[in-house]
Amino acid sequence: MRRTLLHSKIHRATVTGADLDYEGSVSIDTDLLEAADILPGQQVHIWNITRGTRIVTYALPGEAGSGTICINGAAAHQNEPG
Repeated sequence: MRRTLLHSKIHRATVTGADLDYEGSVSIDTDLLEAADILPGQQVHIWNITRGTRIVTYALPGEAGSGTICINGAAAHQNEPG
């Protein structure tokens, strides 16, 4: 039997950017990725508590120390900064 378990979590993060012109993914501050033990390219789930939406995408490293959580691609329509 195969089970999928939660590996780590960045809870209640605020989206700081949304880039419609970028192909998919979410850019996350490298410091946050390291603290949460999330690897570049790793699958991540994003729950938007304001809209009640959820997407599955992959993590890309953002600038260290920037606090960046930038939703890229079509998912930017559902997840606005703030």
